[in-house]
Amino acid sequence: MEGGNSPSLQLQQLPLATAAVSVQPHTDSFSYKENLIGALLAIFGHLVSSIALNLQKYSHIRLAGSKDPRAYFRTKTWWSGFLLLLLGELGVFSSYAFAPLSLIVPLSAVSVVASAIIGIIFIKEKWKPKEFLRRYVLSFVGCGLAVVGTYLLVTFGPNSHEKMTAENITRHLVSWPFLLYMLVEIIVFCLLLYFYKERNANYIVTILLLVALLGSMTVVTVKAVAGMILVSIQGTLQLDSPIFYIMLVCMVATAVYQATFLAQASQLYDSAQISSIGYILSTTAAISAGATFYLDFMGEDVLHICMFALGCLIAFLGVFLITRNRKKPVPFEPYISMDAMPGMQNMHDKGIAVQPDLKASFSYGALENNDSMPEIYTPATLPIVQEQHGHKGVSAPPYRVLEHSKKE
Repeated sequence: MEGGNSPSLQLQQLPLATAAVSVQPHTDSFSYKENLIGALLAIFGHLVSSIALNLQKYSHIRLAGSKDPRAYFRTKTWWSGFLLLLLGELGVFSSYAFAPLSLIVPLSAVSVVASAIIGIIFIKEKWKPKEFLRRYVLSFVGCGLAVVGTYLLVTFGPNSHEKMTAENITRHLVSWPFLLYMLVEIIVFCLLLYFYKERNANYIVTILLLVALLGSMTVVTVKAVAGMILVSIQGTLQLDSPIFYIMLVCMVATAVYQATFLAQASQLYDSAQISSIGYILSTTAAISAGATFYLDFMGEDVLHICMFALGCLIAFLGVFLITRNRKKPVPFEPYISMDAMPGMQNMHDKGIAVQPDLKASFSYGALENNDSMPEIYTPATLPIVQEQHGHKGVSAPPYRVLEHSKKE
């Protein structure tokens, strides 16, 4: 009886043992550890990059306010900022090899918070406590919201981890969700580029959407390159695969074109608007690309996804409040306008003509509105005397300016 029952017992217990092994969470603790390492590297990189950019800005300002004839790249301050910038970018690049893409991208809000805090600490203006709180209350609220959003992002971020081998990246590259996503993105990019180049639709949303679409491909390729380098360091060589160099070329190309569109946007709009709107659009596009290419949210429950989305929204609101409080630069308007000069192009649409007015007198270098100015600051006027010449066939000048001697 015992011998007859033993085979049946073994057959009944075998599926149970196999199922238990398959659902055993043997990588959960290591996955959360990798998430923490990647998040800390990203936060460190963005913080150091923000300090580096402020150091370089301080170097330019100090040279501009002094009589030092040296160029900016000959100062120790600028080179210190440059080396710190390389260190920060290396930290951000390394973070993509450990944590999911959708977790690393929103952490760029740390750089905005750090820049706001550095700007408040090293403010050069004289202020009173009440004026300071009234002026920077939005910045403090925005920094607090950005910190809360960052905490939610790190806590409830996706926990999907996959070795970035050439085989896995190739499989994701030819998957139908990513191909469909790429088709939609290419169509939208071409439409935006057509309206921007041909229809002169120089709206900030149009330009920053082009930057966001390019940036989504940049972060996808950055994670692939960084992940394959990490796997190669761990012992499995991936640098001899063609997909590595394809991703590397795509990373460099998209980054260059992204910087080009950002430079064009900075010439047309304020840096505060570019920071807030660009952060929101780029983060949304990058999270969508990561969820489609790397399947970051595959297997996540609804609660974690909702809390992650809430963290993104809070971080978006914090960045918007921080950048909203910045001063807008006042554009320079030249005093002299060349509008009425024959054969000359206009410097700007509004202005006073340089040509003399035949009715009475003319003024040179006058402001547009000088009615409220005292008489001592009003521009001097010169009388006009018209003369008629008796010789026929000789064209007379329309006016003649009288010369005043020193006695007058």
